[in-house]
Amino acid sequence: MKWRIDFSKESLEFLEKNNIEEDSIIEEIKLALRKLKRENININIKKLRGKWADFYRIRYGRLRIIAEFQFENCGVYIERIDWRGSVYK
Repeated sequence: MKWRIDFSKESLEFLEKNNIEEDSIIEEIKLALRKLKRENININIKKLRGKWADFYRIRYGRLRIIAEFQFENCGVYIERIDWRGSVYK
């Protein structure tokens, strides 16, 4: 099944500003999808609570990726990518 991965404008600007390749983020999203499908993958993913209730946090080194997985539409929306201390603000 083919998944569509969309980036917010803010996350694309962060990647461009910090010279980070979109492909590396997409690879992490693919691993996260496998983990959510109950495969035994070594990736740190956590369902968020509060104002971020429908989102997941993926740790990628010092970066944090905040993404929403839409299983019924086979889509992933990356809301935010930022450094560890700044992503939730």
